Amino acid sequence: MGSLAGKDILDGAQFSRDELQHIMDVADHFLEELKGRQGLDLMAGYVMGTLFFEPSTRTRLSFETAMQRLGGGVVGFASASASSTSKGESLADTIRTVDQYVDIIAMRHPEIGSAREAADVAEAPVLNGGDGAGQHPTQALLDLYTVRSERGRIDGNTIVLCGDLKFGRTVHAGVELYKHYGCKLVFVSPESLRMPPDIVAQLRDWGVTVEETTDLELALKGADVLYMTRIQRERFEDPAEYERLKDSYILTREMVQRLQPDVTIMHPLPRVNEIAADVDDLPGAAYFRQVRNGVYVRMALIALVLGCI
Repeated sequence: MGSLAGKDILDGAQFSRDELQHIMDVADHFLEELKGRQGLDLMAGYVMGTLFFEPSTRTRLSFETAMQRLGGGVVGFASASASSTSKGESLADTIRTVDQYVDIIAMRHPEIGSAREAADVAEAPVLNGGDGAGQHPTQALLDLYTVRSERGRIDGNTIVLCGDLKFGRTVHAGVELYKHYGCKLVFVSPESLRMPPDIVAQLRDWGVTVEETTDLELALKGADVLYMTRIQRERFEDPAEYERLKDSYILTREMVQRLQPDVTIMHPLPRVNEIAADVDDLPGAAYFRQVRNGVYVRMALIALVLGCI
């Protein structure tokens, strides 16, 4: 198994199954270490830069919480307007500047490929917290960890991914992980928001069983895991097209109980109205446990990338 020390975390395709297993085992370690404790001193003296050029609640705060639970410090900004890019500074120069202050960088940016651009100029490891409609590997890792936590295993599950699969960076990264576990993948979306054909083709080349449909109820009947995503207003150039598609899929309590009461329900959040609020107290509704898992997984990534565990 290759060491993650010093590596950038940029996309889901970069991981082997052994590396995925090791990340999840280290996340389990930190979960246990934090029981009855507020934090650790493993990363004392280390500083993380959180550079968020796009809005974020969970990703930014869980990165910052993870670093602080490890005993490290955090500096950064939560919007592009709070950085010198608003004055015309290039992304590369912003990264070169922050690189002088920190040991590791977590970044979100609206442009596909921006994380790789940052990694190309930074000495510090870069963790991609989302690059536009491209990739979101740390979310995919915490999703994988949640599947294991909720189902007891990852291998052989039927995972239904529903919603915006064209622009959904969490699902683009996630399928790169599920392919290692013999999971059947079912993609549910409007025709105009289908998973990019090149991703589907690559999965089939890997031997992954992939089905595509527009029918959520049909897919739900055979699901072990249902991964809902929102239709993303910010990815549409035409507001009328967003309005037409925004309520394409709405998961209700009645639907779950009628079709697949044992399904594990996940969502990268934020939700708008694609999961009704009365689903929240069902046993399989895992999306807020998913949020908590993000801290342990990001603790594991930070510690592994910085070679501290």
